[in-house]
Amino acid sequence: MNTPVGYFTDQYARSADPWQLGERWYDHRKYALTIAALPRARYRRAFEPGCSVGVLTGLLATRCDHLLSTDRIASAVGTTRERTAGLDHVTVARMTVPEEWPDTTFDLIVLSELLYYFDAATRTRLLRLSIDGLGAGGHLLTVHWNHPVAEHTCPGRDIADQLTALPGLAPLARYDDPDFTLTVHERVTTSGPALSPARAEGLA
Repeated sequence: MNTPVGYFTDQYARSADPWQLGERWYDHRKYALTIAALPRARYRRAFEPGCSVGVLTGLLATRCDHLLSTDRIASAVGTTRERTAGLDHVTVARMTVPEEWPDTTFDLIVLSELLYYFDAATRTRLLRLSIDGLGAGGHLLTVHWNHPVAEHTCPGRDIADQLTALPGLAPLARYDDPDFTLTVHERVTTSGPALSPARAEGLA
């Protein structure tokens, strides 16, 4: 069963930043590792569904020419818009995934603290949309909390394991922290396996 929308509505009704994403060192560290894990210095078009209050959005914006960040909760969208005010290359919109999905192709999709709110079937559908929404050689980055939470259907390490079984992706990196698991995959092309950052620059 997917986490009901009322759970998120109640959370944001109590606080503009219910998980204190802009305050905790844990989240600052996790976001720094997330940005550092991006294999390319720059991305043309990126998509960040479930952006919450936009802390990671602001960091992703420094690495993207165009960034679409979305959330299903109106107040979260408003906070993210305020946080990214003045960044003309960032679009923040209200959108419910996977029922709604952009009709375009990206070279980066970031799924951060999102997938464990869905049951297995919906999670698979969302991942399939992500894979199909990546251009050749595009990157899918996921990062998710590992500790038990009543509203979570699985921990981050299980999501990482599921990704390895999906066709169309080649693994580039996996980081298993006691608190979260981060993965980076590349959209497989017919030209060969995924390139590491060093190989992409001809260093290896």
